[in-house]
Amino acid sequence: MKLYGIPNCDTVKKARAFLTEAGREVEFHDFKKLGVPEDRLAAWLAAAGWERLLNRQGTMWRKLDEAERAAVVDAASAAALMRRVPSVIKRPVVEWPDGRISVGFDARAWSGWLG
Repeated sequence: MKLYGIPNCDTVKKARAFLTEAGREVEFHDFKKLGVPEDRLAAWLAAAGWERLLNRQGTMWRKLDEAERAAVVDAASAAALMRRVPSVIKRPVVEWPDGRISVGFDARAWSGWLG
């Protein structure tokens, strides 16, 4: 199981604590230090869609100028922005042992997936 995000993000902290309490070992990938893996970004976009993966509610999105926000119109333009500004990716992104990819934290859904 691999969790991608930013360590100081409150949602990532909640997700990591939830998984630790559930007794799950999780490999953590820090976007700030390690960037966004190109092959994984493509898989996330395919699984979740660019609209779900792009965090339009976050601080970083609001900090972008209007032209940068307006330029995001499809998966290719969203991916380019996500590579350049990883903080616009909704967090956490989790790759589950069964191959599932989830975006964001949902304790109820995760409890069901953990069995």
